[in-house]
Amino acid sequence: MRTQNEFGSFMKLIIQIPCHNEEEYLRQTIQELPREVPGVDNIEILVIDDGSTDRSVEVAQASGVHHVLRMKQRRGLAQVFSAGIDAAIRLGADIIVNTDADNQYPGHEIQRLIQPILEGKAEMVIGDRVVKDLNHFSFTKKMLQHWGSWVVRQVSNTTIPDTTSGFRAFSRDAAMRINIVSDFTYTLESIIQAGKKRIPLAHVPIQARETTRESRLFTSIPDYIKKSATTILRIYAIYEPLKIFTYVGSALISIGMLISFRFLYYYFFSPGRGQGHVQSLILVAVLLTIGFQIWLIGLLSDLMASSRKIIEEILYRIKLLQYGKNGK
Repeated sequence: MRTQNEFGSFMKLIIQIPCHNEEEYLRQTIQELPREVPGVDNIEILVIDDGSTDRSVEVAQASGVHHVLRMKQRRGLAQVFSAGIDAAIRLGADIIVNTDADNQYPGHEIQRLIQPILEGKAEMVIGDRVVKDLNHFSFTKKMLQHWGSWVVRQVSNTTIPDTTSGFRAFSRDAAMRINIVSDFTYTLESIIQAGKKRIPLAHVPIQARETTRESRLFTSIPDYIKKSATTILRIYAIYEPLKIFTYVGSALISIGMLISFRFLYYYFFSPGRGQGHVQSLILVAVLLTIGFQIWLIGLLSDLMASSRKIIEEILYRIKLLQYGKNGK
């Protein structure tokens, strides 16, 4: 029996696999993907090749994937993910699953991953690797993941425990609302955007395998921390600029006011010493000026953020007109 979605059309799932030089693992990854899932009528596999120099494309084609999107030169995971999402939308996907080419995420978990979307309980679902129980994760990596995910949860107002998991599912509507601007990774930004745009999120525990190669996103733990922190701060500043700049500006103004109180104390209660603290007035003037300027920058940034929301809504409506809400 074929299932119909809420729009009256048959349910189509596209599984996208971002890929860069993964000929060693890609075949097994594709072979383990499900060909049938209850509640889904049609499953297609899309491989997005990020300028591979090995036989990844040939392996994908020989493994029977339905679509291969090739980048002429390497563009990075974030852009490749976005290109895959756009392609899946054009191909009429009702649900899009993103998985890694290194076979870290078992294909049989896809059924559980998309279930909250099929049941109408969520529009975006993250596969939770339950990192604290992974024996192949070092203590340092577990701590970084734990605190990094906590920061993302605070910034995005979500409850996702594993924010760096690349195993995730999107409804068609959610996919059309997510616009990745980061060059580093899509994982953190998509969750922050979903939280700010009030896209219903859910997470399901999954069994993740140990990867046999080092990550290609970063060269070291300090590099990962720097890039992740920059991404989080940048995305939060895009959606909550007034808070960011108000906090910074208020901190500088507060310091300036404290120094001014110190000067006034010496001026009124120690007349002889007050003249020796003129430099404090200069510092106060500098801090207050910079603080107020940062406030003004916050106001301008907030206006720009409002314009961004309007632009994103226009972009969403254009996608609806171009591709349809249910691929029709």
